[in-house]
Parts: sequence; C-alpha cells; structure tokens
Amino acid sequence: MSGQDQKRYVFHVHGMHCNACVLMTESALRDLSNITHVKSSLKDHSIEVTGDFGDKEAEHIAKDLSEVLKPHGYSLSLEKKRHAARWSDVNLALPIAGAFIALFFLLQKLGIVNLVTTSNVSYGTAFIIGIIASLSTCMAIVGGLVLSVSAEFAKGSEHSNEAGVRRAQPQILFHVGRLVSFFILGGVMGAVGSAFVLGAFGTLLMGVLIGVILLLLGVNLLDVFPWAKKLQPTLPAFIGRHIHGLKNLNHSLTPVLIGIATFFLPCGFTQSMQLYALTTGSFWTGGMIMLSFALGTLPVLALLSFSSFAIHTKRWSSVFFKTSGLIVIFFGLFNIINSLAGYGIIPPLFNF
Repeated sequence: MSGQDQKRYVFHVHGMHCNACVLMTESALRDLSNITHVKSSLKDHSIEVTGDFGDKEAEHIAKDLSEVLKPHGYSLSLEKKRHAARWSDVNLALPIAGAFIALFFLLQKLGIVNLVTTSNVSYGTAFIIGIIASLSTCMAIVGGLVLSVSAEFAKGSEHSNEAGVRRAQPQILFHVGRLVSFFILGGVMGAVGSAFVLGAFGTLLMGVLIGVILLLLGVNLLDVFPWAKKLQPTLPAFIGRHIHGLKNLNHSLTPVLIGIATFFLPCGFTQSMQLYALTTGSFWTGGMIMLSFALGTLPVLALLSFSSFAIHTKRWSSVFFKTSGLIVIFFGLFNIINSLAGYGIIPPLFNF
C-alpha cells in the first residue's frame, strides 16, 4: 500500500464505557485490510484511523466504519454528539432493580441463599457480579477473542461437521482454561495476601475501597454522568492490546492461553474481585472467589461464543445496563456499610 494513499482521520465514538471498549474498537477496525493504524481514546471518546480510503469523503468513511463497529454497539461521527442521560430509562430501571434487591433481602432473611455475609464478599456475591460483568462491555472483548480464534481453527475444514467441531474445540478449551486459571491465579493472590497483616483498620480500608470501585462501576453502567468514566480504575490498556494479540498465534493451545490471559484484561469488575481475593489471605478462598466470578460470566460468554448474541445491541439494552448499574451500586454500598459496621464506626444495619 503506497504511503501516498494513506490518509488520517479522527472520528468521535459513541457507545464507549471503559478500556475494554478501547480494545474492541481498535481490534475491529485493525482487522480491515485497508487500515494500517488505529488508536482509540476513552478520554476523548475518539478514534484515529490511518489507511487507504480511496476518494471517499470523511462522512462516508465514518458510515462504513460504523457498519463494522455496529455489531459491537459503537458508531462513529464527525461531530461530537451531546451526551444523552436518558433519565426515563433510569425510572424504568429503578423498580426492576428494587425488585431484585427486595428478593435478595428476602432470600437472605429466609436463609435460602447466603449470597453475602455481614463481614465479607461471599461466593454468591462474586457470582452475581460475574453475571453483571458478562453483560457489560467489559466482557465483550473476551467473546470477540474466542470467536476470532475459533474462526481461525475452522479454516481449511472441508466438511461442515468438521468445521463445527473445529469451532467448538477452541471455545471449550478457552472456557476450561479460563475457569481453571481464575481459580489458580485467584488462589495465588489469596496466598500472597496472607503475607500482609492488614489488621482491623486495614481490613476496613480494603472493604471500603472495594465498595468504592463497585460504586464507580455501577455509576458508569448508569451512563448518566460522563465524568464517572474517567474515575474508573483499570489496568493499562496496552496490557489488553498484548493479550488481544494472542489470537494471532496459530497453536492448538492458543485458546487455553487466551483464557488464562483474560484474568489480566482491563475490566473493573474483575479487578474488584481480584482485590478482594488478595484480602482473603487464603489460597482456597481467593481461588473460589475468582472461580465463582468466572462461573457467573460463563453462561453469557458461552452464548457469545456459540452465537451472535450481544446484549448491547438490543433495543432495551439501556434499561438493562441501568438496572445492572443500580444493582452494582447496591452491592458497593452494602460492602461499605458492612465494612464500617465491622470496624464499629456505625451499628450493623443488616442482620442475616
């Protein structure tokens, strides 16, 4: 491709929430043959692309690239659009989230399901947070990774049955590798945490920190306060880019390697659970927390792997994300209140 044919454009991206969105938009456009450079920015909600677009006008290019990004829930435009809070969707989400929280308290009171104790995050909580995380854009990049790998494995298959088997094999290896690695790596984090004696005050700080992270994630899911996206803690985006590059490795164990690597993807939900695993001081507890979280993500990720399912492309996705955001905010507040009560700053508000 001649350097003289190369042109650079900067477009505004609509639908970005976190660093996983940065990875998703970059990956989707980088795979196009006529594009040589892609750089997304969560801060500016923009994407810079360089490539050979012929004689097309910028508006036409934005439309073409939007068609590529549309299945992932994004679109491009030349002008930055004003953020729409969509408070009407929040009003619809409130009773749904309220019903879930009421059911949660009922199950706790009856002792049917012990999702959360008054002192710490339980396996049930980690599982629920995993479900919510799997339906957020944080995990969309994970589904894209395994689909890319399975497509590569299916190439060259002459028969449809053989192609189906070849598509299923890497997906199964990916999910097995992911579940096993989340348990082992979560256990390692728990064991490493045993070397640190936090004490009562340290436990309070960690509990509040985990609650604050969940609060930020929940507010971000509400998508009514654009400034909240800048406060969301994540790992550096370049780590995710290197992980995404693993899909190009042509080896039978590549899906397992990618499954292991997803432990380090820049997802705030994963990192909040990793932080808690670190505070457990136990290999078994830390491992089970991360395994429970991974099991929570499994149903939707499996659906992503074996179909074209994508929650963020549905008409009612805004209400769903806002409902999820309210539930995550609840868990964040729940964790903060219990941490403060555990330290004796406030009286216990929840007794199960």
